[in-house]
This record gives sequence, structure tokens and C-alpha cells, in this order.
Amino acid sequence: MKTLRMKCLGVLLTLLLMVSVAMPALAANSSLDDAVSKTAAYMLKAVKEPQVASIGGEWAVLGLARSGYDVPQEYWQDYYAAVEDCVKECDGVLHKKKYTEYSRVIVALSAIGADPADVAGYNLLTPLGDFDKTIWQGINGPIWALIALDSAGYEMPVNAGAKTQATRQMYIDEIISRQLDDGGWNLTAKGGSSAADADITGMALQALAKYQDQPKVKAATEKALACLSDMQNDKGGYSSYGTTNLESVVQVITALCELGIDINDPRFIKDGNSLLDNLLTYRQADGSFCHVAGGGTNQMATEQGFYGLVAAMRAEKGQNSLYRMNDCTISVGVDNESVSIGLPGKDAAVKPVAVTSAGMTFTDIKAHANQAAVEALASRGIITGEAANGAYIFRPNDTMTRAEFAAIVVRALGLETSARNVFSDIKPGAWYAAYIDTANYYGIVNGTSAATFEPNSKITRQEAAAMVARAARLCGMDTEMESHEVLNMLAQFGDYVTINDWAREFVAFCYSEDILDQSDLNIEPGRAILRCEIAQMLYNLLDKAELL
Repeated sequence: MKTLRMKCLGVLLTLLLMVSVAMPALAANSSLDDAVSKTAAYMLKAVKEPQVASIGGEWAVLGLARSGYDVPQEYWQDYYAAVEDCVKECDGVLHKKKYTEYSRVIVALSAIGADPADVAGYNLLTPLGDFDKTIWQGINGPIWALIALDSAGYEMPVNAGAKTQATRQMYIDEIISRQLDDGGWNLTAKGGSSAADADITGMALQALAKYQDQPKVKAATEKALACLSDMQNDKGGYSSYGTTNLESVVQVITALCELGIDINDPRFIKDGNSLLDNLLTYRQADGSFCHVAGGGTNQMATEQGFYGLVAAMRAEKGQNSLYRMNDCTISVGVDNESVSIGLPGKDAAVKPVAVTSAGMTFTDIKAHANQAAVEALASRGIITGEAANGAYIFRPNDTMTRAEFAAIVVRALGLETSARNVFSDIKPGAWYAAYIDTANYYGIVNGTSAATFEPNSKITRQEAAAMVARAARLCGMDTEMESHEVLNMLAQFGDYVTINDWAREFVAFCYSEDILDQSDLNIEPGRAILRCEIAQMLYNLLDKAELL
């Protein structure tokens, strides 16, 4: 009997021990949820109207969006509207040198389910395709470019104006090339014996987290983790430039969560203090955070402390990490009532073309009569220039071939291309083959015979008018004109009788819709059209078709 009592007592003690071990974990989870909720409530009061800004903007939006807190849909929509207003005001150029501005906004937009590739007609991803400009500001550039591009698995954008087209691997290699001898990174050094900075090291690991399958990335990561473990102080936190602060521990917490490493990993427990323990020492009673222990509420610290809490909470719950946003359930898009997307009768294949190279221009179009049209099309990748003597030129007064025109009209309408091998004089694989076949498929261009297209022939003004008019029809415009309307429109020009019969209605339509300039003295239907004239015609068409 005594033996049985002892066994029962042993079982009871074991159960009590199990409960005592489990309860702190449950309490910690509950405490973490409560901390996130309280700081989220504080954030909604402190940042009532989030803007495009490093404080009171994207970091607040990120934390709230990834927290799961009940945020009104209007909050997300108001932020999106603020981004649209900002983008319009600066013509899509968030900053001429600091490309982390684009990355920060992309991260926030991804968190609320918005598309950074089309914000008020601008593609905010495109700047990150320029390697040289992205890395100009140092290691922050490639770090945040990767975090932004990977946040929702965006394709690497093609940047037509870039000196060096970026790839993800180039950004990865750039980060690794800057790793210091001690295993960490800092803001300015490119390798060597300089001391690591916890903030930058944490952020570098966040960027590299998704590339652990690469041996060199894995090796760099392990070295950096050892460095961060060595840098951690006995209170579980970190110093940056001699100051023990909240932001540093946040970046390390976020890095471990992105890497899938438990934040209570023994390497990051010092004198019984964990990273989360240290983070919570900066937390104020109202849910805000201070920058340094004992300091007052600091908004930047609060926003970073908040998303650090969120990262830890998501890890505890087994959810996607802070920057793995394919689980986003928020949806914010463009207000279709306020944004033109084309005429009601347009073909479904016709799509507006977003701005991908804001501010694009050419040295030989300054003060040119068609400068605005050329720049508008160039910013959307519809037309391109060429390098010459160290400058980027458009050659506005050169002529254009039929193949070149087919290419730009297809790009202008956002049509998906496909090669169909229609014409015998179009070699399969030629750069223009798919453009010509696509333009022919949609009825925009015809051949010079049933079997030939003559891609390298110069296109004339009346041929261009015919092709633009057919494109206008595809855009939903009514191109039909009565014979007397055609005559009345053309009779004002001295050489109207020289227009070929097949082209008359097309030319008349272009003049009637101001796609061609009615102030012309003559039509010059057989003259080879100039590149600047083509740009103006297509710009006018897109404007009339509500596709700009």
C-alpha cells in the first residue's frame, strides 16, 4: 500500500511539474497577445492618418496590418489614397537617390494587399531594377530591395533606363561582399575589421533569410548569428554606436523570426534574459515604447517596437513571418470610379500601360514641340532611345520603319504578344516578329500583300493614320465617318486629293479626333512620318482613349 501511495504521489508531482512548466508559456503567449493589442490600439490613436513617411507612415501600417488587430478598412484605404497623392505629386519619383523610399512603401503596400506595380499609373517596383542607383546609399539599398521584392514574391522589375539591370543574386552578392571579419555588418564598411552594428546585421539577415539554400548565404548567416550572440549584453539587448536601445533588439528579433529560429534559442539568452524580455523593458504603460531605457515615448521606437512584438507573436503562433506576406487577407485597390481605365467599348485585350521609368527623357528633345508626348511614352516603355556619345537620345526627326511602328503601337495598347508566322518576309525570332503578328491579329496592321509585310520599309503619314485609326477602334472609339464628313474634314488641306482612297477615312478620323493637328497646312500623306510625329499621334490616341 505504501508503495502504491508513493507511486501516486510521484505521478501527482510529475503532473504538477508539467503544469508549472506549461503555465508560464501559456501566460507568455497571452501576455504577448495583450501587448500587441494594447500597442495596436495606441498606434491607431497616434497615427490616425498614415502618410508616406518613415515616422507616422509605413512602419505603423506594417505593424497594424501584420498584427491581426481589428483595423477599419477605411484606415487602409486612406493610407493607399495618401500614397497615390504623394506619387502623383512627385511624378512617381519618391526620391532621386534614396531608393529605400520605394522599398519601404512597397513593403507597406504589400502588407495591405495593394499592388505597388500600379499606383496612380506608376510602377514603384521599377526603380529597384536599377542596381547602381539602389546600392548608391550603401548596404541599406540592397537589403531593403530584397525585403521589398520578396515580401510578396514580385518578379525582378526590368528598368529600361538602368545602367546595370539588377537581379536578386546581384543584391545577395552585394550584401555578402560587405560582411565584416567579425561576421556582422555595419552601415558603411565593405568588409574588413570594422565593428559590426546589431541593427544592420539584423536587417542583412532579414534580407538573406529566404536564400538559405545557397551555401555561401548559409555560411554568412551562421557567422552573423555567432556575431550577434557575442554582441548581446547581459540584459538580452544590444547597443548601437555606444547606446543601448530598443531598435537594435527589434532588428535581431525580426531576423530570427524571418530565419525561423526560436527567439528563445540558447545562443540569445544572457543571464536568464531573452530578446523579448529586453524588448518589453522599453514598453510604456500605455503601449508605446521609448528609445532608451527610462526615456519617454518615442514614435519611431514605438513603431519599430510594435512590429518587433508582432514578429515575435507571429512566430509563437506558427504564422508566416512579418515579411512573408502571401498570407495577406487585406485587400486595398484602386478606386475604379476615380481612375480612368479606358472606354467602355474597348477590347478586353487592351490594357493601360503603367509608368515604369518616371522622369525618363532624352538629351535631344529638350524644348522640342513633342517633348511631353515623347516623355510620357518613354516613361511607360512604349518608345525607347539609344546611347550615343555618352548621351541617351531619341532622334525625334528620324523616320520610322513599319516594324518599329508595329512594336510601339502594340506596346502602347498593352497587348500580349505572340508569334504566328503570318508573313513570309518576317524571319521567326526577329525582334519585331511577335509585334507584327500581334498587330496583324488585332487588325491594326495589314501586309503589303497577302504574304509580305516589308518590315524595314519607311512608314508614311497616311499608313500611320490608318494604323492609329484601327488601334483607336480597338480602344473602343467610333471611327466610322460618312463620306461627306470625310470630305469636309479633308478639304481644308491643300493636298487632300493626293491621299490614297483606302486611307481617306482613316486620315479624316485622325484629324477629327485631334490625333493629327488640324492646324497643318498640308497632309503630306506619302511622306515618311517622323518619330516625334508618331509619338504625338500615339500620345493623343491614348489620351482620347482614356488610357493614360
